Amino acid sequence: MQFAIAYHKKNQAGNNIVEQFKKLAFSPQTPIIELKKQTIFSENINTKNYPQLKNIDILIFASTHKSEKGEPSLCLHAPGNWRGNDLGGQPGKICPTSALILKYLFQQLNKIYNQDKHTLNKSYNITLEVTHHGPLTEIPCIFIELGSQEPEWLDSKAAEIIAKTILSLQDYKPNKNHIPAIGIGGPHYAPVFNQIQLNSNYAISHIIPQYSLPLTQPMLQQAEQKTKEQIQLVLVDWKGCGKSEQRQQITELLEKSGLEYKKTKSIKK
Repeated sequence: MQFAIAYHKKNQAGNNIVEQFKKLAFSPQTPIIELKKQTIFSENINTKNYPQLKNIDILIFASTHKSEKGEPSLCLHAPGNWRGNDLGGQPGKICPTSALILKYLFQQLNKIYNQDKHTLNKSYNITLEVTHHGPLTEIPCIFIELGSQEPEWLDSKAAEIIAKTILSLQDYKPNKNHIPAIGIGGPHYAPVFNQIQLNSNYAISHIIPQYSLPLTQPMLQQAEQKTKEQIQLVLVDWKGCGKSEQRQQITELLEKSGLEYKKTKSIKK
């Protein structure tokens, strides 16, 4: 597994995570890229501008997480925009990602957090987020974030947990029992998909939340095409898909696409 880390020096959490990673990796063979702009607005991340990314399997963006509630959080998600681009990237375009690696990192993040939480002075919420914000890149990528306010961004112990999670990619091997999938429906922090990602054999890449609906054929095609693995299933958070008319429209579009789908309530979590 060849991976790289990208961050912006003035991004407090990103800088903190990278500093902790450097302490853990005594002989790092992992490219660490310092971006010139804030991470979500750093376009043109490609092998021409960054030759060290040429043979990289996955690019990890280390960054801050912000939320209105300000809950201490450790977050993972794929980047991209289903519609507008208020936070970088391009409208209606998403990044390639890996369902299997996202699942692996989410399980590792939970495992390492539970092992090391005694070192923290507060509790953190471990959560997936739906696909959102920039930058747009053709290199398969994942965001891992520390939040949600400055005290957490500067928390070296929390940053160390994230750094250990990233470093665990050195031991990553694809699990043949995991089933690549995409998610549709639910809120931004995807509580249903959190449980599926953590406790089932389904590996979720891109998630299209309720606030990005109605679903369109291009959205569905991108979610499938921008997942490294062949998608085998679409997981639908039925209750999180709005009114009956919108649910029916999703069902019709999925059936037309030929993609198999399941309602999340039918999956043991």
